[in-house]
Amino acid sequence: MWVYEKKLQYPVRVSKCDPRMAKFLLEQYGGADGELAAALRYMNQRYTIPDKVIGLLTDIATEEFSHLEMIATMVFKLTKDATPQQMEEAGLGANYASHDNALYYSNAGGIPWSATYIQAKGDPIADLYEDIAAEEKARATYQWLINMTDDVDLQDSLKFLREREIVHSLRFREAVEILKGDQGAQKVF
Repeated sequence: MWVYEKKLQYPVRVSKCDPRMAKFLLEQYGGADGELAAALRYMNQRYTIPDKVIGLLTDIATEEFSHLEMIATMVFKLTKDATPQQMEEAGLGANYASHDNALYYSNAGGIPWSATYIQAKGDPIADLYEDIAAEEKARATYQWLINMTDDVDLQDSLKFLREREIVHSLRFREAVEILKGDQGAQKVF
């Protein structure tokens, strides 16, 4: 159970209507390495992870949901004043025709989100390495998104998200070391 505080984890500001950038941000909304996939991956993996690190997966999964909310807010703000013509010119014509300006879980290419994005092997070390890779891919994507906009307000929020991906990667690396240490101790006895 969560207690929801009705504010974003970090302020989201945009300087202008920019449906093109909103389209690119959909990669982090409904893409394979996006926030929804990460949150669901970690929530799912926590059922087969040792108790020593279960809280870490829960905490990071919860934070990923807050990142999803930030991305949704960015996309909304970037498209709320867009005309149908601007949406079409930005490559969001099909999305607009099906959903108006509503968000739909898809990647930047318009491909709908899929449960196949969620990796869970059941081996804690393998799953944590998958999580590290997922965080590093998200970090790289955020950097590329930062490079694609000249909106300094938007860049600020994207930089915050990029830095959180780095922290998550570090925490997962620490969890690997904890579990590897436990495996070594078990082998000795």
